[in-house]
Order: sequence, then C-alpha cells, then structure tokens
Amino acid sequence: MTISIVPTLQNSSSLLESDRSSYCTLQWRRNQLLVKSSGAIKQPYMPGLNTHESLKECLKHSSVKLVRIDPKLGEENVRLWAEACSAADKPVYLRISAAQKQPKSNNSLLWWLKRLTEWAIASVILLVVSPLMLLLALLMKIDARAPLFERSWHVGERGKLFKLIKYRTTSVDQNTEEGSTQFARWMCKYGLDNLPQLLNVLRGEMSLFGSRCWALKDAVRLAPEAQKQLNELPGITSSWEIESEEPNILHLDSQTS
Repeated sequence: MTISIVPTLQNSSSLLESDRSSYCTLQWRRNQLLVKSSGAIKQPYMPGLNTHESLKECLKHSSVKLVRIDPKLGEENVRLWAEACSAADKPVYLRISAAQKQPKSNNSLLWWLKRLTEWAIASVILLVVSPLMLLLALLMKIDARAPLFERSWHVGERGKLFKLIKYRTTSVDQNTEEGSTQFARWMCKYGLDNLPQLLNVLRGEMSLFGSRCWALKDAVRLAPEAQKQLNELPGITSSWEIESEEPNILHLDSQTS
C-alpha cells in the first residue's frame, strides 16, 4: 500500500523552507512503514502529518512496528519523523541502499556473547567512574547552570537512529565553542564530556570499540556507496577520535548534483 503526502504550508516551521513543496511517500510493508521522497509526483496528500504531535498520534495508534526513513528527505524532516517515532515508542531507522546492506550474521551466539561481555565491561567502568561523573556534573552545574546533558540523533547498527548522550559543553542557545565555558572546553579537550556514552553502550546502541558513530546531519549526506558505514555498531572510542575532525572531509554529499 502506497500513499503520497505533501506538507501543508500552514504550521510547517519544523520543516526546511526548501522542503515545503516536496512530497513524501509512505509505504506499508509487513508492519513496516517506509518514508520515502517521491520527487514531484502530484498525488493526494494527508494534511497535518508535518507536525510532531500529529505524527506522534498517527504512529501511536497505528499497527506499524518499525519505521524506515529515506535520508533524501533531509536532516530536518528525518529528525521530525525520528522525534515522533521516539514519542510513539516506535523503532526508527535510516533507510540504507539495498546494495549496501550487510547480511545478518549466522553466529548469533557469538554476537550475544560479545554484547554481554561489552555490557559487563561498560557496567564496571561506569561503576568505577561514577564518582568522577557526579563531580563533573556538580562542577558543570555550578559553572554554567545549564542542563547537564545533551542528546543528539546519531545512526547506529543497520541505520537505527538513537540519541547519543553527552555532557552539555555549550550553552542552550549556542552550539559553538564560543558558547562554552573554560571548564567545558577543558572537559572536551580530555574527552570527559563523552563519559555518559557508556549509558548508550548499556542500552545496546553503541559498542566500546567499533566504527565511527555518524551524526544524523552527516549521515543523511552520505552517498549511497558510502552508506555501508552505517551497518556496523558504532564505538565510543571511534566517536572520541572523530570528534576533532572536519565532517565535510569525511563524508560524500549525495544531495549535490
């Protein structure tokens, strides 16, 4: 079953200006909802599905078990759907090109053993560093008096979207280094702001050692041939190493002609 929708011009501040006239095709397949870009095909649309609340209510009362979103919809649209899926308690994935999908491993016992080992190690590390994390949280609260954590959408194993947890090192209304305090910059220098990512490991969203953890804003720009990097479970150590590098050098933009 396929239904095409186009966002209404009213109440669409959550969408990019360039996306207000774009179409979105919804396809149901075996309890999965595929959200794809359908170009300029003119078909009837379903009004109201361009807002967080309406999307959340529709997903919450639907029989959909899983949502896959085409990265061609753009960062803002993907984030809109991801937030609604999260609120409706529906797993959400970034759609990966079929040619770049990684086949499932037949050795599930080895996979579970690896995950159990990493979960145990992460639990021990978290227990050991918890006093330091509490101290950092207290110092941050005194230093900046802002929310302690920031959660941003990243791409995990097989394109699954999740919110990566970090200590907030910038002010609420600024996302640049100028918006951070000297203490926050010191934390970033030594990677201490990444300690909460151990919680992502415990939740099965990340690994202690693995591939790069792609931020949503970078993942949606990957060319189809580069999407194979979104198959593996990302590691927190790779995340720390990549942080200081320029993202424009590391990804291929599939949206440029």
